[in-house]
Amino acid sequence: MTNRTVLISGAGIAGPALAFWLHRHGFAVTVVERAPAVRPGGQAVDIRGTAREVVGRMGLTARIRAECVAEHGMAYVDDDGRVRARMPVHAFGGEGIVADIEIERGDLARLLYEATRDDVAYVFDDSIETLTETPDGVRVTFARSAPRTVDLVVGADGMHSRTRALAFGPESAYVRPLGAYVAYFSTPYPDDEGWFLLHNAPGGRVVGTRPTRHGRTSALFSFLSPPLDVDRRDVAAQQRLLAARFADVGWRTRELLAAMPDAADFYFDLYGQVRTDRWSRGRVALLGDAAWCPSPITGQGTSLSLVGAYVLAGELAAADGDHARAFPRYEAALRAHVQKGQELPGGGLSGFLPASRAAIRLRDASMRAMTSRPLRRLTTRLFFSQADGLALPEYAATR
Repeated sequence: MTNRTVLISGAGIAGPALAFWLHRHGFAVTVVERAPAVRPGGQAVDIRGTAREVVGRMGLTARIRAECVAEHGMAYVDDDGRVRARMPVHAFGGEGIVADIEIERGDLARLLYEATRDDVAYVFDDSIETLTETPDGVRVTFARSAPRTVDLVVGADGMHSRTRALAFGPESAYVRPLGAYVAYFSTPYPDDEGWFLLHNAPGGRVVGTRPTRHGRTSALFSFLSPPLDVDRRDVAAQQRLLAARFADVGWRTRELLAAMPDAADFYFDLYGQVRTDRWSRGRVALLGDAAWCPSPITGQGTSLSLVGAYVLAGELAAADGDHARAFPRYEAALRAHVQKGQELPGGGLSGFLPASRAAIRLRDASMRAMTSRPLRRLTTRLFFSQADGLALPEYAATR
């Protein structure tokens, strides 16, 4: 094997999934993660299409299903909580807006970590500072650890990837804002509904609640906006902004905002997509949101990361570790699949965040029509098949 050591930046979903397959193929893997441990909480993520075959090959399907969120589907509600339109989870074969495999992001990350921690070196509370490529490897310096030289580096560190910035250039060249922001966080309130509930307000705003596996409610806030001058690390400023934006919104907004300051897993970011001309440069490759973030509105991010990890590891193994052969093959195998997964569903952000009361009523009526039996097949083809159909290559594992 030409290249035996691989450093992965990011211990979310894509990084540990890649580590799993690389170990299977005989590579020595280290994962470095900025957080002090696997990040808990987070909104529910779904596993769709080809990604279900990937987790099946990992032997994780039963464990994932055992920790799934019991969610009946999605519904839009008015100020008084009355349902105006709903989409049951099984209306589109488990592949609708809410899939039949929904698991909290933190739970999935933990399961992937547990599946790899005995075979992979994890370094938490640290991050890559510099990358210097040499003829024989990549010299890496860290914020805390001693420098080291590895054969290959993979950035699986999200839409705001530090690895991509170091190897490819500034974020502004790759991240495309879609014109909206999203926040979510855990609350102490019990969940009595079992539904993903959404309440729209004029001005392109939505407030939502989702059940968690532990019987509590998680909150979601989203709103249309041009790029904002708010520091991604300034949580207090983000929460003030959110409270001001939603001060006049009804339903459960006030009580959800009241729980926000105490949430340990508060998250706020723009809706964006990552578009790159290539996913590798020399001995450095990108994976998952760092390479192709499709944005949460597509529902494809987790699935694309799982499939991408499988293919990248397999191509490195098939090329006997020769990155010059493996990286182009990895991209050739996945580029069309990823581009399909990046397509926004019908209606896009305007369907999720209608700007006026009339637009909200029209969207609700559209959902009622979509879920009617005569239109379900057409709806499935138009809205819920973005990234299906990839035939997984077969790669021979060495372990």
